[in-house]
Amino acid sequence: MTTITRAAASPPVLVDTPPLTFDERLTLAALAVDARINSTPLDLADIIRIPTETPHPATPATCPYTTPLAIVLHRAGIRLETGGWCTGALRDEQGRACLIQSIRVEATSRDQADDACALLLETIRRDYANADTIPSWNDAQTDPRLPLLYLGRAAELAHARNL
Repeated sequence: MTTITRAAASPPVLVDTPPLTFDERLTLAALAVDARINSTPLDLADIIRIPTETPHPATPATCPYTTPLAIVLHRAGIRLETGGWCTGALRDEQGRACLIQSIRVEATSRDQADDACALLLETIRRDYANADTIPSWNDAQTDPRLPLLYLGRAAELAHARNL
């Protein structure tokens, strides 16, 4: 009877290799990237993001009014909603504005701003007979709800009067 014996596995021989050069490492990195690109399907939904821009609410196309003063008052209200409202100054350090400043910014001329302010004061005085000026009434408010409401009412009045 013959017996076959196996020789024990010899340990691997370590060879002292020189370090890779920069060009060799760059080539290996490029090969690794190519292998990943070629093996992983590309999903463009993960890469391409299309901005979902909605038109600014103050654009004339979305304004429900067609008369100049009504448009100014409507835009002033949007400016207060988006930019912030303040009391005690035309505008504060954070960029928030009072009623007068929001109207001035949206008006195309000083006369238009004055007319819009006069109409706003008339609207305010319908419910607040003791309101002397827009700034004094604005400063007496604690939040922007009433200023926004009265800008809207003034815009409706301007539209009804075809101003």
